[in-house]
Amino acid sequence: MIILGVDPGTASPGYGVIDVANSPRLINYGCLKTSSKTDMVQRLRSIYLQIKNIVEEFCPQEIAVEDVFFNRNVKSALFVGQARGVILLGASYQGAKIFNYTPLQVKQAITGYGQASKEQVQHMVKKTLSLSYLPTPDDASDAIAIALCHFYSRKLNSFMIK
Repeated sequence: MIILGVDPGTASPGYGVIDVANSPRLINYGCLKTSSKTDMVQRLRSIYLQIKNIVEEFCPQEIAVEDVFFNRNVKSALFVGQARGVILLGASYQGAKIFNYTPLQVKQAITGYGQASKEQVQHMVKKTLSLSYLPTPDDASDAIAIALCHFYSRKLNSFMIK
């Protein structure tokens, strides 16, 4: 089964594609690029088209998207929320099931500690997937972690349902 993880944003949303047929294996990852010189509508359109292309290319059965974390900057949260909306729309293009996880859930699933740093998450992603390098940039590494979080969550849920 293919899982797509997405870390929403407006500057460079991250994505990570893993295959979990046996043990998790990284297929592809990266960041969607938008120009800060472009107006928001065009940036959102670009994000939508890029995520739709990734879904078409890798045909994930399940997609995990991080929930928007609201801190102090309301304007930033609104922009990220808009980006998350077009990501959900593009991700749903082929009918895959979509799941949502908070940053706390992702960090707990990957490191066992909800306040883990980005570096700790990167190191655990590297270790879990037996990579010889740290996946960068942070947005892409976070997206891989989101996909892994979903893998662990669905695995745990399958034990609980029985």
